[in-house]
Amino acid sequence: MSQRTTRTTQTPRTTRIARLEARITPEALSVVRRAAQIQGRSVSDFVVAAAQEAAQKTVTEIEVIRLSREAQEQFVALLLNPPAPTPALKRAFQRHRAMVGE
Repeated sequence: MSQRTTRTTQTPRTTRIARLEARITPEALSVVRRAAQIQGRSVSDFVVAAAQEAAQKTVTEIEVIRLSREAQEQFVALLLNPPAPTPALKRAFQRHRAMVGE
């Protein structure tokens, strides 16, 4: 009952050696098959691409800091005009120099 579709887009071929398995409901498989067919991909290619896209989005959400316009302006202002070091910061610098050197 497995259907194979041909790839309509040119993508570089890479060697696939890792395996991923998942159990899904028949309804979910039906939707995935339909989506893969619409894109002219195999179910496997479609699932891998969707998983990679979701994974990259998740990683990007953690790695990229997004600031409001107001926060951006405050950040730049502090970079351009940093506050004077506090006594605690001065002590931390002294401890660092003592441990690491100049």
